[in-house]
Amino acid sequence: MDFSDLAKMKEMMGQARQMQQQMERKLAETIVEASTGGGVVTVRMNGKKELLRLKIEPSAIGSAGSDLELLEDLITAAVNEAGRRADEAIKSSMAGMMSSLGLPNLPGLL
Repeated sequence: MDFSDLAKMKEMMGQARQMQQQMERKLAETIVEASTGGGVVTVRMNGKKELLRLKIEPSAIGSAGSDLELLEDLITAAVNEAGRRADEAIKSSMAGMMSSLGLPNLPGLL
């Protein structure tokens, strides 16, 4: 291996680091939202699947006969749906990035 090969390898590693940093920024900037129960529970999540906001309509907890178990189910469903939407946004973003680099869309990776 000569020095030109080492230089190429170093350049490729630098590009890989830049791509990783770019992807991390994109994940943090990607915001998805999901709601359940006709908007009773709304969840906002980023592409890193960090829960950013949980909103519960007062009507869900304000009535004397409110069902805590139902509310828990609505929250769980909203969080899971936001996670699915984050996955879809990530896949779409990565496919675009791979395409812009001239790389094939490999189904097992995305």
